[in-house]
Amino acid sequence: MRVITGSARGRKLKEPLGMETRPTTDRVKEGIFSSIQFEIEGRRVLDLFGGTGQMGIEALSRGAAHCTFVDLRREAAAMIRENLAITDLSDRASVVQGDYLAFLTRCRETFDLIFLDPPYGSGLLEKAMETIAEIDIVSENGIIVCEIGSDESWPEVSPPYRMQKTYRYGKIKTALYRREAD
Repeated sequence: MRVITGSARGRKLKEPLGMETRPTTDRVKEGIFSSIQFEIEGRRVLDLFGGTGQMGIEALSRGAAHCTFVDLRREAAAMIRENLAITDLSDRASVVQGDYLAFLTRCRETFDLIFLDPPYGSGLLEKAMETIAEIDIVSENGIIVCEIGSDESWPEVSPPYRMQKTYRYGKIKTALYRREAD
């Protein structure tokens, strides 16, 4: 697992042992960032199910202004901090070790780009999308990037949110949702 491009290009990120965290493959990550490449510079990012932090770190490496990482597990939060140190991006990041729903319900800021990659088949993606739309923390024209298993269905959203594009990479599907301008 490495940073694809930007200021931390080529840096190898630490990965956890075991199956509790499922890092996004380089192929999927390249596809996602190719589709949003002009919408990263200077943006505020939320990596809600942070895991290793690779998605938010990639966004920071490509010029995002700030990224907030959230993960329930203490080990994951520690690994995100380590990976931020490896890439020299700690100064533009904050790491929250806690429950995603508790974070969202207390959140008082908006984000331009949100990454959602919870454990597949857990129902967490649907609940996160519902809560994000309900509290409306996505800026005008902001993007939510989601990743799920190929046998799962995409969550329904209501205006001003809409699904913009979907992609399939073997057993993995990704989607871009956008918050339309008021």
